[in-house]
Amino acid sequence: MQKHLFFQLLVALFFFGGCRPAPEDYMDPAIGNIATLLKPTRPVIQLPNEMVRVYPLRRDGADDQITGFPLQVAAHNDGALFIMKPSSRPLSPAEWQRCCTYDPVQEVIHPWYYSTMLIEDSIRVEFAPGSKTGVYRFSFPENADRKLLFTAPLNFSGNTFTARTFFHGDVPVYVYGRFNTAITAGLVSDTLSCVRFPHRKERVVVLQYAISYVSTTQAKQHFQKEMEGRDMETVIAEGRGRWHAVATQVQVEGGTVAQRRSFYTALYRCHERMVNITEDGVYYSGYNKKVNLARRSFYVDDATWDTYQALHPLRMILHPEQEEDMLDAYVTMYEQSGWMPTFPRLYGDHPCMNGFHSTVIFLDAWRKGLKIPRMAAAYEGMRKNALSATMLPWRNGPAGALDSFYQAKGYYPALRPGDTETVAGVHPFEKRQAVAVTLGHSYDDWALSQLAADLHRYDDQRLFAARAENFRRLWHDSVRFFLPKDNAGRWIMIDPAWDGGPGGRDYYDENNGWTYLWAVQHNIPALVRLMGGEKAFERRLDELFHTVPAMPRYDFWHRFPDATGLVGQFSMGNEPGFHIPYLYNYVGAAWKTQRQVRMLLDLWFKDNVFGIPGDEDGGGMSAFVVFSSLGFYPVTPGVPVYAIGSPVFRKATIRLPQGKRFILIARHCSEVNQYIRRAWLNGEILHSPFFTHQQLMEGGTLELEMGPFPERRWGASIHAPLCR
Repeated sequence: MQKHLFFQLLVALFFFGGCRPAPEDYMDPAIGNIATLLKPTRPVIQLPNEMVRVYPLRRDGADDQITGFPLQVAAHNDGALFIMKPSSRPLSPAEWQRCCTYDPVQEVIHPWYYSTMLIEDSIRVEFAPGSKTGVYRFSFPENADRKLLFTAPLNFSGNTFTARTFFHGDVPVYVYGRFNTAITAGLVSDTLSCVRFPHRKERVVVLQYAISYVSTTQAKQHFQKEMEGRDMETVIAEGRGRWHAVATQVQVEGGTVAQRRSFYTALYRCHERMVNITEDGVYYSGYNKKVNLARRSFYVDDATWDTYQALHPLRMILHPEQEEDMLDAYVTMYEQSGWMPTFPRLYGDHPCMNGFHSTVIFLDAWRKGLKIPRMAAAYEGMRKNALSATMLPWRNGPAGALDSFYQAKGYYPALRPGDTETVAGVHPFEKRQAVAVTLGHSYDDWALSQLAADLHRYDDQRLFAARAENFRRLWHDSVRFFLPKDNAGRWIMIDPAWDGGPGGRDYYDENNGWTYLWAVQHNIPALVRLMGGEKAFERRLDELFHTVPAMPRYDFWHRFPDATGLVGQFSMGNEPGFHIPYLYNYVGAAWKTQRQVRMLLDLWFKDNVFGIPGDEDGGGMSAFVVFSSLGFYPVTPGVPVYAIGSPVFRKATIRLPQGKRFILIARHCSEVNQYIRRAWLNGEILHSPFFTHQQLMEGGTLELEMGPFPERRWGASIHAPLCR
């Protein structure tokens, strides 16, 4: 494809010229655009964490037809608004529905610029984003009947237009746009508009526009601030500058071109969301359904089940002040809606997955020294969720009968195979997820107990510390899995690798019992003891990676389509397993973590359209790639400690706040030399495969000596006690 040929030529030019591409040149939004089984990753064109997002509307990277180009995508992977497409054909009702064939060879995709050629129409389409704005450029054939078709009713005045629509039924979205040439336009129906350009000698049409969730007037103000007097080249240059600032915050040396492309593309994905929807000191909130004055920047669009493990911890390193704004937005959402959100969207909290992992994020930030001025209010919101909200997956609202059972008995009750659901609130597809709910809330309650202690809420500390141990109630000592119990306290003897219906949702969630076997990040020493000690724990990890499904893969994936990126029973393609490869560090087998992490990065994160093994979820999976490529990972958010893996670069420099630098040097690092033989932190010999967040943020140097064979003694003498 042209973008890949262009990149290869660019690399050759720079290398043979004695230079290298700028780090942002390695960002390729096309990576992962064909999904393993579920949703593809979209080639989002956007400034870092900003409101306006655009991508061409097509099925995935294998689809050679585009159905349209939106002016805005209001949510991650959803909400394409004010969709348009260029046309030079005679108008007919079918023309609005016609798909446009594009040539992948002609497509260029960067985070700050997009271009494609609609080959049947000979029309080139280009786009560049601003923060609250965007600019399209359409190059038509000579003497063509030039038109833009909108699937939205527009209001025209001269060469400008305005419009309003609603996202998710109740969120107003306004647009103000201006063309660079005269137009004739009008409504074709209640939902369709057509814009013609009568001056046929002008082959190039430029559309600049601005989006607002507040008002048309506000959209026009965004236009004047960001677009007035700027041409497309200026917008492209400014956008590239924004991404250059992101890329140069983590500069790497060494590694292959493919590894740099995967790494910097993952870093780009980590800046897709949350998004800042503050507009000149005000913002529309889906939590009280009105426009509010902004205390500070207000962010939406998160998914804590996907992002608490790695994306939020990464932002706490790179952009702690921005993370503080995001957490403050969570507190505001609680104050406006009465509940602490878990999947905050533009329109309000989205009831999705299970657990209240925003609790873990707040503890992680608190322990890492981020400023949370309204922590008392945040704590009250988290406490209310824990004691008064339903734990039912994919449901919001007050607690019900199953939640009362959990409060009394310490586990979520499951149904026996063949039993009929009797609780009306249980989602008909998502089911009870009884084991996953119990394990997830054990972690959440541990986080609350830690916060309660810091806030001198000692009764709460004791209450939630006891609940943090609820995972023990579902540990079956002879089967050595977490298994469900019914409401009478009797074991339900299932096959944890297979049972539970689609996605194992009767008992687990999207994954089987092998994945949830390790879902006790908050008390790894206790999990080690449950499994019989360090050697037994290590053998069990080996089993995980070596035990293949007992049925054909098409049968397995028919039941567990989310469990992609398989290595044995380990699923790289789904979030609950991200920490698992690092658990070898906690039992004196750090060399196995090094081997597994390198293998997983190389196997599942290629720099091509298949290069993301599962649903990426706006940075959740990409943060694993960023951390792991650098050589460390936050196994237990809430404990400010990093587990060391195996870096893929010989040197990485992380630019920190206050001008500090944390440098990771991996001597002799290569595709073969993946094992750590010796280590030093700031010149002092490091025997442990861990270091702290404080050591990172103070700046310094972690130096590793790499070799082709394991050094089993390194990291073998200091294990889990560091992390308790």
